Amino acid sequence: MKNKFANELQSGDTVDDVFVLAEKVRGVKRNGEAYLSLTISDKTGRVKGVAWDNADALSALCAAGDYVRIQGSVSEYKGNPQVVVKRVEKVTTGIEPSDFLPATARNTEQMLGRLQSITQSIRTESLRLLIGLFWKDAAFVTGFKTAPAAKMMHHAYIGGLLEHTLSLALLAERVADHYEGIDRDLLLAGCVLHDIGKIREFEYDTRIDYSDEGRLVNHIVIGIGMIEEKMAAIPDFPPKTALMLKHLVVSHHGCREFGSPEPPKTLEAVLLNYLDEIDSKINGIREFMRSQDPDADWTGFYAPLERFFYKAAPEGGAKKQE
Repeated sequence: MKNKFANELQSGDTVDDVFVLAEKVRGVKRNGEAYLSLTISDKTGRVKGVAWDNADALSALCAAGDYVRIQGSVSEYKGNPQVVVKRVEKVTTGIEPSDFLPATARNTEQMLGRLQSITQSIRTESLRLLIGLFWKDAAFVTGFKTAPAAKMMHHAYIGGLLEHTLSLALLAERVADHYEGIDRDLLLAGCVLHDIGKIREFEYDTRIDYSDEGRLVNHIVIGIGMIEEKMAAIPDFPPKTALMLKHLVVSHHGCREFGSPEPPKTLEAVLLNYLDEIDSKINGIREFMRSQDPDADWTGFYAPLERFFYKAAPEGGAKKQE
C-alpha cells in the first residue's frame, strides 16, 4: 500500500514509496559521469526525479513501465518538486494497480451503453452496420472502454477515450439539428470512430505512454486501417460514404501542423474538428482546475494555453462542475 502519492510530495520530504517508472533517460554531467533523469508517477500525477550517483547501476535494475520503490528526498527545481533518488528497487508483488493509473470517475458500462444506444439511431445502413461490427468485436470493446484519450493533455486516464467519445456524440446530436444540411449520421459516425486508433497508440498497463506503434504510425493512420478492415467485411460498402468518413478521421485535428494529413473540407469535418477541440480543451482545463488550491480564486499558470484561469463562483451562485 502506498504511503504518499505524487501530488503530496513537497520539498523537504523523505521518500520511501512505490511508483511507476514512467520515463528513464541517461544523461552525462559536465565531468563526464552519468546521471539518470526520471519521471515517476501514480494515479495523482507525475514527478520528475534525478539520480546523480551510480546511474548505470541503478538504470540496470529497472525499465520504464516497471513498478519501483524509490528512496530519496524531495527538493525544488524550477518551482516544482523533484525527487533526488538514492535507491531504486523493482517491485513485483503487493501492488494495487488502482493506486497507479488515474481512471474516469464515471461508470464505463453505462457510458458504453449510452453510446451504443446513440449509434443505433443512425439510419444510414452502411454506417450503422460498420459501427455494429466494432461493437461485436470483444477485443475492440475492451480496449475502447479502457484506453485513455491522451497521454497528458485531456481525458488522460483509463476510460478517457470512451468518456471523450460519448461527449462528442452528445454534442453532435445537438449541433447536427442546429445547422441546415448536416449529415447527422456521418457526423455521429465520425465522432465515434475518429480516435479509435488510440486503443493501440497508447500503452496503459502500468503507465500511460505511447506504444511503439503509436510513435511510429499515430492514431489517425491506425484508425483508418481499423475502419478499412471492418468496411471490407461489409459487401458493397458505398465508396463515397467510405471516403467521407475517412476524411472525418484524417482531418479531425484541423490542420497539418496539429497532425492531420488534410484540413477539414466538408461541413461535417469542420464540425467534428471544433467539437473535438471544445471537448478536449474543457476537459483539460477542468482537470487542471481540480488540481489547484480549492480556496484560491485563480489557478496557477496553465502552460498549454499560456494563461491563468479565474475560478471563483459568480455572484448569486456557485459554478457548476459536472
